[in-house]
Amino acid sequence: MAKVYTIQRGQSRNNSYITITGTLEELTNKCSYTLECGAMYEHEKGNSKIHRNPKTIKSLLTNLNRAVNNSAANGYAGVLYIELDTVLA
Repeated sequence: MAKVYTIQRGQSRNNSYITITGTLEELTNKCSYTLECGAMYEHEKGNSKIHRNPKTIKSLLTNLNRAVNNSAANGYAGVLYIELDTVLA
């Protein structure tokens, strides 16, 4: 039985939210572009290292939040990924 997670991507400037549901593998595949973009900028001064294949949901959320901030022009994107629910399927 795989766990199904629901994560939410929120933007602080216009209060818009996107909800994404799936297993850890599905969420990693759906958010792979964001992780790749953040990894491209990880070698610049002040940016965090991005792990593109996380093993836990907490690690996925941490890496997604770091990736969007790495990609931002000023180091803060105003985007936050959070976990909403976990369901056994």
